[in-house]
Amino acid sequence: MHIDFSPEDLAFRDEVRTFIAENYPAELRGKQDEGDELSKEDFLSWHRILHKKGWVAPAWPVEYGGTGWTPTQRFIFSEEIARADCIRLMPFGLSMVGPVIYTFGTPEQKAKFLPRILSGEDWWCQGYSEPGAGSDLASLRTKAERDGDDYIVNGQKTWTTMAQHADWGFFLVRTNPDVKQQEGISFLLIDMKSPGIEVRPIITLGGEHEVNEVFLDNVRVPMSNRVYEEDKGWTCAKFLLAHERTGIAGVASSKRGIEKIKEIATSEMDGERALLANPFFRRKVAELEMDLTALEYTELRTLAGEAAGKGPGPESSVLKIKGSEIQQRITELALEAAGHYGAPYFRGFGEGDNEHPIGPDWAHRTAPSYFNMRKTTIYGGSNEVQRGIIAKMVLGL
Repeated sequence: MHIDFSPEDLAFRDEVRTFIAENYPAELRGKQDEGDELSKEDFLSWHRILHKKGWVAPAWPVEYGGTGWTPTQRFIFSEEIARADCIRLMPFGLSMVGPVIYTFGTPEQKAKFLPRILSGEDWWCQGYSEPGAGSDLASLRTKAERDGDDYIVNGQKTWTTMAQHADWGFFLVRTNPDVKQQEGISFLLIDMKSPGIEVRPIITLGGEHEVNEVFLDNVRVPMSNRVYEEDKGWTCAKFLLAHERTGIAGVASSKRGIEKIKEIATSEMDGERALLANPFFRRKVAELEMDLTALEYTELRTLAGEAAGKGPGPESSVLKIKGSEIQQRITELALEAAGHYGAPYFRGFGEGDNEHPIGPDWAHRTAPSYFNMRKTTIYGGSNEVQRGIIAKMVLGL
């Protein structure tokens, strides 16, 4: 595969790099450096800047607001975003439900929802997982029953990321209990301000309010908010999950994560020699870099396939497995480098008027990052399920 950048690509890279340097919010950068919890407005501030520039949805078709970039330009853009430590845009609208709507939605749904996803006016959440229906998503029990021109929805969703901020959610619901599980599911767009919706926080081990439980009690949803055919929502679900799994790979951000590990490991701490002088630690970093390089080539092949009109297929499962495992290994190495300064972690520990956290600043976030990244091999379809998909769809077993 030829991946040398052309003069035009290098000029594009410089344009992106300059734009980020001149436009990324200084206040947002300060919060990131301090490890502060980011608000909805923090995430939207960068989203709006990219939207104004026309760069908020590089993967979308041009007719719906995409950039029309080549796969190489999209790769460069993701590299530069990660290189500058920009926050990740929330994927639920841009990378998940947006592609479902412009692929399967009605003209009215496209006109109503797509512009507001691009602008950030609507913040989306994902209503897939349920208690007892996570990896086995097809066994979901949240039901939707017809009542005139509406559905009445009852049930519970869990691990709903950022639902506390959401204006809208896309939900998988059971509309026919008398057929094969996958054939009785529909894909609904639900206003999160509807009567009967309750969002309850789930606080993570790192102390963050990132995920939630969502309860739906006789929630009325217009049938016009159903995407695609009734009982055929599994088609939308599979399409969306393929896009989600491709995005989970996070190659660019992992490359930046390894760079940070190497920066940390080349400095002395407590008078001890640099960690990279330790052959065992150095070998772990080298193995991680080799695995990430292999994953990068797979991602480039996927981007090239998309540019040729081929949607993400079974290779998205490969990206998801390796990408999530690499992300976990990066946090493990960071925690290993932090040593006793990284654990135990207590939010607010050592932070007072006359107190300072013990140890280097970078070490204080290693434990919560480690805990938080345990989820990556589970969400988007657990890695065990992805191996089953590869065995069936790629190896023919």
